[in-house]
Amino acid sequence: MSTTPTLNGQVIGQAHYATRALLERATGPLGLSFGQVVALNALAAGPVERAQLVHRITSTLKIDEPAVRELIDGLVDADLVQVDGPAPHLRLTDTGHATQTRVADAVAGITARLYRDIPAGEAEVAARVLTVVTQRANAELAGA
Repeated sequence: MSTTPTLNGQVIGQAHYATRALLERATGPLGLSFGQVVALNALAAGPVERAQLVHRITSTLKIDEPAVRELIDGLVDADLVQVDGPAPHLRLTDTGHATQTRVADAVAGITARLYRDIPAGEAEVAARVLTVVTQRANAELAGA
């Protein structure tokens, strides 16, 4: 009987949900949902047009546009994100930058603890495999 798990959606999902639970525990005191964390991270590189951010989050989290618009509105209401210009573009406020930095620090700590003794070569292979699986699943979803 083999003790090596089979690579499948269940194993991938368990890793995702366990890691996500650690992130939510770390970001819970900030009052952020997982979706809001994703949005803050997307905005960390600079302003993004609202439609592009909505598309990025819907395609990443596989949730509908009204849910994404609601989570963005929550970030605006919390003064973490500001709407600029007629396009409109969304950008982090000073408070949003500080909050996103705290999120990034939490992610870095979780990553360091969980991945610390995984050989680099194995991590690279896992990343390539998971990227292919994600691409294939997204292609099927787009074709449906």
